[in-house]
Amino acid sequence: MPLNRSSPFPSRRQRWLPTSLVALGMLAILASLAQAQDYPNKPIRIIVPTPAGSGPDVDIRQVGQRLSQLLGQSVVIENRPGAGGRIATEVVTKAPPDGYTLLLGTPGSVVIGPLLYPNLPYDAKTDLAPVSLISTTAYALVTHVGVPAADARAYVAMTHGRPEFANVGTLGVGSTQHLTSEWFNQVTQAQVRPVHYNSSNPYGDMIGGQMSGMFEALLPLWGSVRQGKLKVLAITGKQRWPQLPEVPTFAESGYPAFDPLVWVGLLAPTGTPAASISKVSEALGQIARQADIVAQRREAFSESVGSTPQAFGAFLDAERSKWGEVIRRANIRLE
Repeated sequence: MPLNRSSPFPSRRQRWLPTSLVALGMLAILASLAQAQDYPNKPIRIIVPTPAGSGPDVDIRQVGQRLSQLLGQSVVIENRPGAGGRIATEVVTKAPPDGYTLLLGTPGSVVIGPLLYPNLPYDAKTDLAPVSLISTTAYALVTHVGVPAADARAYVAMTHGRPEFANVGTLGVGSTQHLTSEWFNQVTQAQVRPVHYNSSNPYGDMIGGQMSGMFEALLPLWGSVRQGKLKVLAITGKQRWPQLPEVPTFAESGYPAFDPLVWVGLLAPTGTPAASISKVSEALGQIARQADIVAQRREAFSESVGSTPQAFGAFLDAERSKWGEVIRRANIRLE
């Protein structure tokens, strides 16, 4: 009998294909679930883009000890500073997506660097999966005590009439301090002039009065503020900080659109099993709610967060949007 090529009935091979694809998909899901149930079964490395003893390093070391207790495995903190966070980020993006190599992300390494440098060997948005936001830290406008301005509004006016007080120090072109000063100018119409310290930092010159001010997280400057060598004109955040009840927020000063934050969060190579990411995220959420961790971070002008991967992803998208607009308006591009 001749073969009827127009038969409406599927062949045995055609009937087998959909069934086999479903079976393969189920096997992949079961394998992923088995891996996640077994996770972690060996030490976890967290790669840190800043030096030992820096703010992010201190924060994650406190977290790492407790994360180890909750997950039942050692958590090894490995510092890979340099190149604005690119060294550490590249290590993680090239690591196997198995949940055993994670990145401590910062604004510079995960958001600002990729916006400034078009030729990086990775795409931070697509090559990294959010795990959890860990903490956010307030930023402040800090000046030498000899600068004759009592608050942010007075300082804005001074940058027009007293240009000798308009210089602000940064840690280099494209640094968070640099971009924050550009953002401040864009929002307030101030005329601050960034002065870049590429191989040192401006703290000493600011304390000595050779540099007028700086936009910076308060922790590295807090000792000099308490000693009366520096003063804080305004601070980011939704409310005043208990350590500085007399210092208004930028929003209170009339600049609600100026709200830069320092933050740290954990990320994994894209492709890491979702169940493994959730396990780490849930543990970080528990740690973030512990009373002594909350208190320690408040002392460092930080908010203890601990978020879902989805919430951290939305936070990163908002950060990319806001810093991207600052960079675009300032027309900054680095090679």
